[in-house]
Amino acid sequence: MTGVNEIRNEDCLRTMEDLLPKTIDLVVTSPPYDDLRSYHIFSFNFEVIAVELYRVLKDGGVVVWVVGDATVKGSETGTSFRQALFFKEVGFNLHDTMIWNKTNAMPKVKTKRYFDKFEYMFIFSKGQPKTFNPLMQPCKLGGKEYNSTCKKITKDKERVEKRFILNDERYRDNIWNIAVAQNKTEHPAVFPEQLATDHILSWSNEGDLVYDPFMGSGTTALCCIKTKRYYVGSEISAEYCEIARKRIEGINA
Repeated sequence: MTGVNEIRNEDCLRTMEDLLPKTIDLVVTSPPYDDLRSYHIFSFNFEVIAVELYRVLKDGGVVVWVVGDATVKGSETGTSFRQALFFKEVGFNLHDTMIWNKTNAMPKVKTKRYFDKFEYMFIFSKGQPKTFNPLMQPCKLGGKEYNSTCKKITKDKERVEKRFILNDERYRDNIWNIAVAQNKTEHPAVFPEQLATDHILSWSNEGDLVYDPFMGSGTTALCCIKTKRYYVGSEISAEYCEIARKRIEGINA
């Protein structure tokens, strides 16, 4: 069993070899995909990683998999969908398909398609999620009275009047409007802290163990520290491990 609150400079498959089955409560990660991110010369075996994630995840655990697709020769690759279907083949439920809408995405050159400014956030669960702490948002008409009618469960289908008081809050939508992180490191794609934090709060509790197989600049670890979770991370790049280490030292200073 690997130590908690540790980022290991190695391939995530090597880290998961040391993890016992059903050890991890939550996985939050954004893997490099479709050469959209310059990640030195490293690559990863997605299929084997998906199988190992299923093994190390607790029953009811959740994997948050944030990915997008490149456009090659005029066609999107569809890699994200192929990965989602493979997760299902492994045994995961596709619990939700969420969208990260990048509120400050930079416009691209003109093409014959609309401006792309989002990534998928696939929520995979091992069985039904054991933890869900819904994030809330205010209702615009909260506290207002609402009058309507509905059918009675009778043969004559009589309608009756109903009076509701609308709630002040409701569950947040599954489209999250979050800015791209302002990159102040050498890492090519820093994970936004709000994105990682909101998923950690949603799918885990204090004291749970969170794993990021592509830790990058250390955002998942930082957010675990701030939300009182334990973390384990894998990062194959020694350079990025050093970036993560310095960020963590900064928060602990």
